[in-house]
Amino acid sequence: MPSGGPRTFPWHRATMHPLSYIAGFIAASVTPALAAPAATLQARATAGCGKTHLLRGITTYHGLTSSGRDRSYSVHLPGDYDKSRPYPVVLGFHGSSSIGLFFEVDTKMSESRFSANKIMVYPNGVGGAWAGANYSELSVDEDLQFVTDLLTELRDEYCVDDSRIYATGISNGGGFVNAIACSPVGDEFAAFAPASGAYYTDNAGVTGGCSPTRSPLPVLEIHGGSDASVLYDGGVGEGGMEPAIPTWLGWWAERNACTSSKVEDSFGGDVHHTMWTCADGVEGALQHWKIDDMGHCWASTEINFSQISVLEGPTHIQASQIVMDFFDKFTKP
Repeated sequence: MPSGGPRTFPWHRATMHPLSYIAGFIAASVTPALAAPAATLQARATAGCGKTHLLRGITTYHGLTSSGRDRSYSVHLPGDYDKSRPYPVVLGFHGSSSIGLFFEVDTKMSESRFSANKIMVYPNGVGGAWAGANYSELSVDEDLQFVTDLLTELRDEYCVDDSRIYATGISNGGGFVNAIACSPVGDEFAAFAPASGAYYTDNAGVTGGCSPTRSPLPVLEIHGGSDASVLYDGGVGEGGMEPAIPTWLGWWAERNACTSSKVEDSFGGDVHHTMWTCADGVEGALQHWKIDDMGHCWASTEINFSQISVLEGPTHIQASQIVMDFFDKFTKP
């Protein structure tokens, strides 16, 4: 059966668990100038600083018009949100056949242990998917315009640190995170962290469909070696051709002018963490975590729905913490 298509992240469907189960789960859980370390640069505040938001520490739901189409997203502010303090922003892109709410619940990234000092934002794709796959309803340009419009609204409404905007996502959403990084819109972001990504728009070599605006552009990727939906070795997926992950990483190593890499193995050789040293000596601007026995899910030491959907339990690493720690290292120049 082809891989990586619109049912690669299906755990939210009622056939797999009733909505009451979802509700219960929600209630229970609810350097150098080109890639400078986050701590070294002054926060760049936006127009939204000074605006009061009473609903802090809970997720709120919003809409905007982009390219003449009604779009939606949700926002989770820190519980102690201060209207005069610029905050990093993390955009989280859900997988196909899904919505932002389910990605939020599955990753637990809105919990203060992961994002106490960040504004979390969960956009919704049209038709439950993001652009780039052959089953997507929108073009890449239209979804990229939505990201641009969303960032404009976030800057106007919230106290955003404009130098610390990040993007993560899973599966089709992870592939779209890469599409952002490969486009001019990517210059709005400090770093990217796709997971189990279906890289349909980046499968034709170093420059084939990918033109990042700066180098190094920090990228971290997490993938299961036993992923049966987005194969680690690449191939034809339901949404198009997917590159082999080692090949795709090699392209990013070239884009980021990486000069060397090192691999650390752990958990009996099941987990492999590769870190590259890239342009201007920036260490870790490109990183990869491979979990040999993990399938198509969000890596977590705690059970989540994406693990249940592929009949797996918790794995060795906590992707949400790894992603946030990675983001904390980088600030946009």
